[in-house]
Amino acid sequence: MSYEMKGTVKRIWDAQTFDSGFYKRDFVITTQDQYPSDVKFSALKEKSEQLDSVQVGDIVNVKFDVKGREYNDRYYVDLNAWRVEKMDAANAAAPQNTSVEQDAASPDAAAAPAPVMASEPAPAMGTNTAADDDLPF
Repeated sequence: MSYEMKGTVKRIWDAQTFDSGFYKRDFVITTQDQYPSDVKFSALKEKSEQLDSVQVGDIVNVKFDVKGREYNDRYYVDLNAWRVEKMDAANAAAPQNTSVEQDAASPDAAAAPAPVMASEPAPAMGTNTAADDDLPF
């Protein structure tokens, strides 16, 4: 399953090269949600070259996969970025979509009815009134 996230680049590390020839580059974006958070991604091998044109402070749209693994009875999760797209100011103002693949069964949040606020509290469960209730609390 693929995901995408928009945010402002907060930090970009230098590329890490390993003895096996594998290389990667990590970066962090700050999301544009109501409560922003910092999310770290890894760009593996040739995908890390996309970060050459990105600078700290740029607004980007990151498309990524979630990978998990177990090692010595501990579990790890990696967010592997496979596309980093620089956004212009007009596209950055659009609402964030965290999932590329939408579930057809899930209702659209905008179409959901608003909760109805009653002027009186809802009656308690059961048919007993407060006068009939002999519980001390």
